[in-house]
Amino acid sequence: MAVDLSTFARCDRAPAWAALQQHFAAQGRGFDLRQAFRQDPGRFEAFSQEAPHLFVDLSKNLIDAPAQALLLDLARQCGLEAQRDAMFAGEPINATEGRAVMHFLLRYPAAGAGWMPGAVRNAAGELAEVHRTLDAMLAYAEQVRADTAITDVVNIGIGGSDLGPQMATLALDEFVAPGRRMHFVSNVDGHELDAVLRRLQPRSTLFLVASKTFTTLETMTNARSAREWFLAQGGTADSPARDGRPDVASHFAALTTNVAAAREFGITTTFGFWDWVGGRYSLWSAIGLPIAIAVGAQCFRELLAGAHAMDAHFATAPLERNLPVRLALLDLWYRNFHGFTSRSIAPYHSALRRLPAYLQQLEMESNGKRVDRAGQALPFATSPVLWGEPGTNGQHAYFQMLHQGTDVVPVEFVAVRRAAHRLAGHHEQLLANALAQAQALMQGKDDAGGHRHFTGNRPSTFVLLDRLEPASLGALVALQEHRVFCSGALWGINSFDQWGVELGKVLAKDITPRLASGDAAGLDASTAGLLRRLRT
Repeated sequence: MAVDLSTFARCDRAPAWAALQQHFAAQGRGFDLRQAFRQDPGRFEAFSQEAPHLFVDLSKNLIDAPAQALLLDLARQCGLEAQRDAMFAGEPINATEGRAVMHFLLRYPAAGAGWMPGAVRNAAGELAEVHRTLDAMLAYAEQVRADTAITDVVNIGIGGSDLGPQMATLALDEFVAPGRRMHFVSNVDGHELDAVLRRLQPRSTLFLVASKTFTTLETMTNARSAREWFLAQGGTADSPARDGRPDVASHFAALTTNVAAAREFGITTTFGFWDWVGGRYSLWSAIGLPIAIAVGAQCFRELLAGAHAMDAHFATAPLERNLPVRLALLDLWYRNFHGFTSRSIAPYHSALRRLPAYLQQLEMESNGKRVDRAGQALPFATSPVLWGEPGTNGQHAYFQMLHQGTDVVPVEFVAVRRAAHRLAGHHEQLLANALAQAQALMQGKDDAGGHRHFTGNRPSTFVLLDRLEPASLGALVALQEHRVFCSGALWGINSFDQWGVELGKVLAKDITPRLASGDAAGLDASTAGLLRRLRT
């Protein structure tokens, strides 16, 4: 029987919401971290937790045991466990598009043991198809890796078809085979593609066109330009190639469900995925082909295994020790009670430099909504703004504002215990800085209110990986996916559509021909004035 999402209470309609408001007014608003640590020597142990492949310290957050208990009550009253179970059962929880949300199926092992989601029991055929596609994709990745003539791989996509693969490929740089360069082109701005093409030769380049429908404007504009460059540089559209020339069919592959459109483009190698795979959750699918080419089939399977371990944790751990749930409840506490408008992501590992951008899409596109699942306007705030840069660069850019600015911004530090390099002294300094920044945010410094006064009592979360490797990266990303789902479920919104992406695209289609014709009829005065200015 399909779950009826309308039966679950929105967070502000649950009894625990009023209790949380009372607790915040009485104690939460004036909570002091320094006093909390003085009064409770066991606070670190109580507010930190192991989860698959990582450890998270929540003790430097503005939360006490009573607030956490009330937040857990809120989760139960909102039916969070039942909503989670509905997702894992393959129910169409993406109600506005009538789709299931089953990216977890992409990382479920073929010979599953232990925890088994309901979707596996209900969709055994789909799981078999997932693994057939995975095996074929990884076999192709190994074929490309064995081809020493291919030195450059260019992924052409946008959004989830770019951010996920790019973030993961950079993060796993330690595991990338030498002698092959990975490039990611997403922006319709031709400067980005042109800068990449200037460094390439057709014979040694493989292009991956990542578009589910093979109609995405930015992706297809870049793909057609790449194809024109390929032909202009001596390539051919004939297949098989004549006179030993490089041909489109051998140097282009598509990650798409629109096989016919790809074939018309000249591509014969395609790998598809399913309508229950959202773009920002797609790096586990064929969209992850550039990751597999970069790090190899075995590492890609380890990435999936790390994510699957986090899936099992989220599905089975009690709410009190369920890390995605605890993070989501903290996010709600900060957004809806403390009124914090943003969260800064500070990865203290240069290979994670694209993690903030990846998390921006994951959370802000998922939960940047102003209406609930019934289409009713929400009386409370939803997604915070996510932003950040790797440490220690961020310390010399925006940390001034974090320490002494007028806004309180929770910070999420991500650190790695063991370095992949052997440069003496570097990693110790990096980790010392991460620890010191979290400590300074909490403790502050008393200078009688002068320029050197730090108010302190500023919250942070510390995520620690033992090593940055495929399994730990998979677990980290899956943790963030489930956290976002939990926040959306509590807020009563659909985290899996993205209608807000569409309006600007529609208007751009109207404006594009106007740039050539100069026709400004029907435009607002500002847009018309800018149009004239651009044509002058």
